[in-house]
Amino acid sequence: MFPQRPSSIAVFSSLLASVAIALAATGVLLANLGVLPPLSGFYTFGLGLLLALLGLGFGALGLRATRHGRPGRPRAWFAVATGAAFVAIVLASALPSRDAPRINDITTDPDDPPVFEAAADAGPNRARDMAYPADFAAAQRAAYPDLAPIRLDVPPADAFARARGAAESLGWEITAADPERGVLEAEQRSRLFRFVDDVVVRVRPADGGSVVDVRSKSRDGRGDLGVNARRIRAFRTALVGGAAAR
Repeated sequence: MFPQRPSSIAVFSSLLASVAIALAATGVLLANLGVLPPLSGFYTFGLGLLLALLGLGFGALGLRATRHGRPGRPRAWFAVATGAAFVAIVLASALPSRDAPRINDITTDPDDPPVFEAAADAGPNRARDMAYPADFAAAQRAAYPDLAPIRLDVPPADAFARARGAAESLGWEITAADPERGVLEAEQRSRLFRFVDDVVVRVRPADGGSVVDVRSKSRDGRGDLGVNARRIRAFRTALVGGAAAR
């Protein structure tokens, strides 16, 4: 008597899961190394996610097909576990920012946002409109009412020095700095796919001190899952904390 062949559904599901893992890892690795543009790496990961979800569905069918002892059950479980892991990763990343508006340009002053100059001349941005979209203001104010100009009781020169120190402490890559005008620009890259966000900080004199405004803009996508607002908050904390420590 010939041995029973493994369930073809279970085998197919494990194949989908294996390819999904390979695609996801390739997208992250090549984007991180700069071989692929960030968006291409993200799309490659997304294709892996899609295959993992398909593998999850076929894996469930494979478990049903092997429930009476037909070979292939471990393969079906592998597909189900892989798909579930992908779902868990995506949910863990997306759920904390599920209420974030679909905007990717955030500033402490929507009425008079800092202007990108060095970033506008950067190669990837030359074909982009770097102006702050007026229709983002209402959504930003509703989602991030705490973001406002940052006031410091120090002269503008000191405020600028502290702003630069705060930016460097957060790992921003300074691309331009003009202490006389009180303008600083920087870039920050995401850890996995190396997405680039542009940041500009503006320092101006105010009554008895200085006022610092920040603007953070993502180069890709329309939504940002709240990343830019969190970056501004982190800068505010570093700036105010640094000022308090002096």
